[in-house]
Amino acid sequence: MEFEKDNSFFTGRIKSIGFAFKGAFKLITTEHSVMVQSSIALLLIFAGFVFEISREEWMMQILAFGLVLGIESLNTAVEKIADFIHPEFHNKIGFIKDIAAGAVLFAAFAAIAVGLMIYVPKFM
Repeated sequence: MEFEKDNSFFTGRIKSIGFAFKGAFKLITTEHSVMVQSSIALLLIFAGFVFEISREEWMMQILAFGLVLGIESLNTAVEKIADFIHPEFHNKIGFIKDIAAGAVLFAAFAAIAVGLMIYVPKFM
């Protein structure tokens, strides 16, 4: 099967958006870490309405969700590529996958800090 590139600006962008939605759907329906993170995001969106967080807090919360889910998506892509290239365990592949997972951890810590700054004062 040969892939023919769509050189038309408009239809090419529409196809790209379709591929992006397809990828997001695959992530949400197949990757357990993304399922958990998406569930937490939905829970905190609900909490945002309950606690009537400010516009600025909404912005920070949305950026935190996007950061974590975006980095997790890239981590998943790195893992899938690494497993495809070298299906057996290999120290260098393991190192690469650990670094990608570490990037998710950094994003998660930042998101947790944002969440704490938003919601801890609501309970004080």
